[in-house]
Amino acid sequence: MKKTSLLLMFLLAFLTLPAQALYEELPSMPEPVSNNAVTAAIANGATYVYSFCGLDSSKLWSGIHLKAWRMNMSSGIWEALPPVPDPEGGKIAAAASTVKNRIYVIGGYHVAQNGSETSSDKVHRFDPASNSWLSDGAPLPKAIDDHVQAVWSDSLIYVITGWSNITNVPDVQIYNPAGNVWLDGTDVPNNVNYKVFGASGVIIGDTIYYCGGAAAGINFPASSFFRIGIIDPGNPAQINWSGFSSADAKGYRMAAATQNSTAVWIGGSDVTYNYNGIAYDGSGGVPALARRKLYQPATGTLVNENTNALPAIMDLRGAAQIDLTRFVTAGGMENGQKVSNRVFLYSPDGSVGAESPADPAVFSIYPNPVADNLSIDCDGSMAVQVILYDVYGRTGTSVSGTCPLTLPVTQLASGIYRLQVLSAERQVWSGKILIAR
Repeated sequence: MKKTSLLLMFLLAFLTLPAQALYEELPSMPEPVSNNAVTAAIANGATYVYSFCGLDSSKLWSGIHLKAWRMNMSSGIWEALPPVPDPEGGKIAAAASTVKNRIYVIGGYHVAQNGSETSSDKVHRFDPASNSWLSDGAPLPKAIDDHVQAVWSDSLIYVITGWSNITNVPDVQIYNPAGNVWLDGTDVPNNVNYKVFGASGVIIGDTIYYCGGAAAGINFPASSFFRIGIIDPGNPAQINWSGFSSADAKGYRMAAATQNSTAVWIGGSDVTYNYNGIAYDGSGGVPALARRKLYQPATGTLVNENTNALPAIMDLRGAAQIDLTRFVTAGGMENGQKVSNRVFLYSPDGSVGAESPADPAVFSIYPNPVADNLSIDCDGSMAVQVILYDVYGRTGTSVSGTCPLTLPVTQLASGIYRLQVLSAERQVWSGKILIAR
């Protein structure tokens, strides 16, 4: 009884705290790495963050490698994986995507001792279930690095613009993992507003959004242009491109992800730079930015937020999308061009510390506190995903199905947790749950 009372007192104190920051720091990577390809996948029922290739803390050509790691989101434990099987050696500026729970590491570039750079046409395929590399997929029609890479409908990987050996290209190369074939998508417009390297983007529904990057020209100026590509779902190789100029679109080597139906970009820099963090314009080391950009398709509004509520990080090549509202960045460069081993979990405003109360006419979530089984009742037969996170943002347990649902919690330790209920690709409830025994 005394233990339960103390937990209840802790809950009351916890509920009076203001909303936490927009991120949580997770266990660090085994070693610092930057310009590494990052994604998420599931193995044996657990969610993992994956990192492939990259640059070590030397920031030299010889520090570019093929190392790979994964982190269990529940335990926070990192472990080494077999290295990326590229016979050409280490590379940076690749990108990783997950389709039907298989990972594809695409493109990137190699740097020789004399400083020459060679774009890669490789498609490396990794199976999270067996924790092993498969044979390479069909090579890219055009070798590419520092490209935009995003997944449509858990079926096709869009490889958009980027640098190919000597210049930026307008190509949209679409990989179909099911058939191991490449499709030729509608090129982006053949001008400096669309052709960039170091941009990043996402696909929400049938629409591509990408921003930032470095344009061709003297010292590769940072682009302040936001691009939108509408995919024809009946013929997904057909894309209708448009865009607009905005100072808020400026950014280089940011991480792109989604939170519900909002496109989000994290970190990066507004000054373009070489892989060692030194500006192309000769001005010296480039500062990492503590900021995020948000684009809400429903309103067409692009917002840039410079805020100390976020870590200053740049040189990011992707984010690990954990669920519909949360994503992880791993590695990158901090201020002073310091190669980082830090890992951050990003959540929507207040979703870690604040509640989205349940409408009693729609939801009934009980008991709270709970000892054994949490019940989730909905109005009607709503299909939902229910996820319980610990205070570090790590997944404790989850269940999916049609209401009513039961979420067993007997395997979890007593303490404060956050419950998130998702339906139709949006968060419909988020709040605190106390497990007390």
